[in-house]
Amino acid sequence: MTRRRRSLLINGLLVVVLLGAGVAGYLVFFGSSGNAQTTAARTAAAANRDVSEVVTASGTVQSSFSAAASFGTSGTVTEVNVKVGDVVTKGQQLAKLDPTQAQLQVDIAQGNLDTAALKGTATTAYRQAELALKQAQDALAATTLTAPGDGTITSVTGSVGQKVGGNATSGFVVVTDLKNLVLHANVSESDVSKLKADQAATVTVNAMATQPIQAKVAQVDLTPTTSNNVVQYGVTLTLTDPPAGLRPGQSASVEITISQASNVLAVPAAAVQTVNNQSTVQVLENGAETRKTVEVGVRGDQYVEIKSGLTAGEEVVLPPVTTSTNTNRQPQQGNFPGTGTGNRNGGGFGR
Repeated sequence: MTRRRRSLLINGLLVVVLLGAGVAGYLVFFGSSGNAQTTAARTAAAANRDVSEVVTASGTVQSSFSAAASFGTSGTVTEVNVKVGDVVTKGQQLAKLDPTQAQLQVDIAQGNLDTAALKGTATTAYRQAELALKQAQDALAATTLTAPGDGTITSVTGSVGQKVGGNATSGFVVVTDLKNLVLHANVSESDVSKLKADQAATVTVNAMATQPIQAKVAQVDLTPTTSNNVVQYGVTLTLTDPPAGLRPGQSASVEITISQASNVLAVPAAAVQTVNNQSTVQVLENGAETRKTVEVGVRGDQYVEIKSGLTAGEEVVLPPVTTSTNTNRQPQQGNFPGTGTGNRNGGGFGR
């Protein structure tokens, strides 16, 4: 009996030890549930660099000139002298109507004027005859359609034998300048006051992302457009040396440089706090943080120019970055916590 009791006691102690070791291992490997928040202090040295403030917008490439040309009188088309893709100059003949009737009206009006001159008709009657002749001559000239400006023929809607009416709104022929292209973009109402003519810009056409185009602000619309309660103002930019293949209608993004400063003392924008038009930064000196008032210049998205209040090399404190560490560890599949097999990235230890 003595040996049996001794054996039972030893075995009981071994069970207790093993259970204690298992529980301790479980707590070590898996811990308690919850998220631990850790913070990391960050600083950056004030240093000289280039700083730019830009306004960003999106827009569409457009022609600087596009016009629909229509006959100024009615008649039957007898000639179409151009096709899509032809390059034309202002005043060049594009198409022609049958001039027979218009020429007859000119001849009649000229005869009436000649008769009035021979008879010595009163001044009023003579002037009426002159006016009738001028109107007939204008109608004859309107039978010839000419280019309203230099450009490329981008549309021809008529053909020989077609009957047309005067002053058609759709345009018999459309002439578009494909050489002098511009970008029309929309900016927010909060940014429009910052824009003015001749400001430099960089345009990136979505279809030509590797070929940025230099541009300048040419015009800022005085009146806005509103869509879904969003107020925007149109801005037209002229393009410098646009790449070959650029076409009207292509979408693009633009960065307009509002102000810039080269080789000036600057700190990350996140370090600057501005309240009631007073700017301050937190500076780390001898392990202690001190707030200093600074005078700022150009404000960029990444960096802000410091005109006074700091010297090069001073360390400014940046907002802390808060990281979340997940300590909720689920036991792996097995006969005992921590001893089974499984996928570490799935049901095993958390990262």
